[in-house]
Amino acid sequence: MPEALALIDYGAGNLRSVENALRAAGAADVTVTADPDKVARADRIVLPGVGAFAACMGALAAIPGMVDAMTARVIGAGAPFLGVCVGMQLLADAGEEFGTTPGLSWIGGTVRRITPDEAQARVPHMGWNDVVPARPHPLIAGGEAYFLHSFAFDAADPAQIAATTTHGGPITAAVARDNLIGVQFHPEKSQAYGLALLARFLDWRP
Repeated sequence: MPEALALIDYGAGNLRSVENALRAAGAADVTVTADPDKVARADRIVLPGVGAFAACMGALAAIPGMVDAMTARVIGAGAPFLGVCVGMQLLADAGEEFGTTPGLSWIGGTVRRITPDEAQARVPHMGWNDVVPARPHPLIAGGEAYFLHSFAFDAADPAQIAATTTHGGPITAAVARDNLIGVQFHPEKSQAYGLALLARFLDWRP
């Protein structure tokens, strides 16, 4: 029987493109859902996201029972979890976009505005850039991925940085611990590299 994958619907703009990419990567049972009961029973969970940290966290928290269901299934039961772009940023303790907003606090750190050391490095960081593994992780490989963001994850524990990229200085490209991984880039826009990462996520047994 195919594993049930819950793709959380809280109004994220990249929801359908992530769904299509997951199916292209081999996911046989993807449920796009805002139902915390379905999330609580899912074998794997994906949290997409584009836009501002505060708006995305507010929309997620506005779904009754959703954060509790996610926490019980991911932190309590150990279901594999993937956060994409702002879905990755929401793992942090807080985000500083439009004031300070508390996050999920699943991976320690703060999401701060990118401040490049080089004048020619524009913000937002947009386009293809290298993903460089910071340590061995079964989902992360070196390659090029598509980025679009103005804020980046400043991890409290460097050991939880799984990959970096460079845009006027180092930027966190992925964070991970235990059964959690978040990627700042967009796998759904990263062609073969992104589909390969999603396929590895579907096979991951943390």
